[in-house]
Amino acid sequence: MVFSSIVFLCIFMPVMIIGYYVLPKKCRNIFLLLGSLFFYAWGEPVYIFLMLSSVIGNYAFGMLLYAASRREEKHGLSSAVTGETGKSALRRLMLILAVTFNIGILVYFKYFNLLVTTINDLFRADLTLPEIALPIGISFYTFQGLSYVIDVYRSEGRLQENGERESLVQKNFINLALYISMFPQLIAGPIVRYSDIRDSLRERTTTTEDFSKGVERFIVGLAKKVLLANTIGEAADKIFAGEIGYMGTGVAWVGALCYTLQIFYDFSGYSDMAIGLGRIFGFRFMENFNYPYISRSITEFWRRWHISLSTWFRDYLYIPLGGNRKGNVYLHLLIVFLATGFWHGAAWGYLVWGLWHGLFMLLERIGRKKEIELKVPAVVKWLYTMLVVIFGWVLFKLEELPDAIAYIGRMLHIGVGSYTDFGVRYYLDNRTLFFLIVAILAAVPWAQVLPRRLACRVSQVSLASSASVTCTVKRILLLALLVCSMLFIVNSNYNPFIYFRF
Repeated sequence: MVFSSIVFLCIFMPVMIIGYYVLPKKCRNIFLLLGSLFFYAWGEPVYIFLMLSSVIGNYAFGMLLYAASRREEKHGLSSAVTGETGKSALRRLMLILAVTFNIGILVYFKYFNLLVTTINDLFRADLTLPEIALPIGISFYTFQGLSYVIDVYRSEGRLQENGERESLVQKNFINLALYISMFPQLIAGPIVRYSDIRDSLRERTTTTEDFSKGVERFIVGLAKKVLLANTIGEAADKIFAGEIGYMGTGVAWVGALCYTLQIFYDFSGYSDMAIGLGRIFGFRFMENFNYPYISRSITEFWRRWHISLSTWFRDYLYIPLGGNRKGNVYLHLLIVFLATGFWHGAAWGYLVWGLWHGLFMLLERIGRKKEIELKVPAVVKWLYTMLVVIFGWVLFKLEELPDAIAYIGRMLHIGVGSYTDFGVRYYLDNRTLFFLIVAILAAVPWAQVLPRRLACRVSQVSLASSASVTCTVKRILLLALLVCSMLFIVNSNYNPFIYFRF
């Protein structure tokens, strides 16, 4: 079930919202959990058992870590026994087993086929390729399970009034199951950190403002997904599905630009809907995008793109490796971007995409360390960043490296023959061109990028407008977006979610 479907919008979501607010507070978590399990089982019921296994396993490891921690306190283990980190060998063992359990599930279901295929290719072996389907959303809920056990292991808990430490372990199985399987962010994120919503799992309140802001955010995300991502995505898919050998340079650039905008509005639109739904039910999920296409460096891009993933790797991989304080920081960055590439999919093309971004991150870090400051206009820095990002999305879209290289060659007018099949206008009709222009304009926070004096005037106009535009008009505009989105959904069979496969 996807958010931009009639079944979800007209049946599932209304039932969940009405049921949630009708039920007493003590029943709401159970209701959300049952709804989330039904949501996940809608498309592939068999994999509900895999997700439940993840929940049960992480619950058990959390309790084992808690028991080991209490044992340390009871017996007063010395630092010689616990080690420099203050964690006993037993607790470290429990963490290793918990991480192995989660990563093992991910490796088997997501990467085992790739491993067998690679062995066959390298050693000319004839190993049988097992038929393992990729469970939807496995990367997201596995990372949330990892977040839970690592947070429980790391933290000694908050100091209570009686002077004792409150453990972060979640003893309520229902609450932990809801954290891992909550339907708003289950399929495609954002990745929610356990420590961020631990208190909300136990007790939360939803104000009228929370509800209204949540609905507004959901409608905006739906419009981004349906009106922009889907419309532009159709053109991108047609171009990338064409014969690269007969593709003109202009068409290649249009395809790359369309996919660059499609993947942004597809994923950020889903994140907006997830954040909006979370707020309706009393949860505050972290922001996942912050206008990434205005970045002036790849470093800045990764601070703005898929924020929940980049911060997850920073806190759970980069810093534990040593970060920039000890060890080889360049090696640490390389490992992180290798992991980022592999996280996205079981194909070597994703690894190359991760290395592509990691390479420019390394170059930028070397430049900062050597205090190399290029005196170039901001627009040149932005162009450099966007070129790296756009070429990177070609590597991401075309998982086979030879195809991606051939496509980039067409973009650079390398190997373009005298005959090409279709021109740009074949793919960009007036409707698609209109939404393409809207998508480009909407990707920019104009108040931030305009010159300061002009931005000040824009802000003053905005303030004056906000004073004159009533709440009713705002709701009418949101209703218009919702109606347009519904019409597009009803009249189109093209409605993919790119990040479902991750």
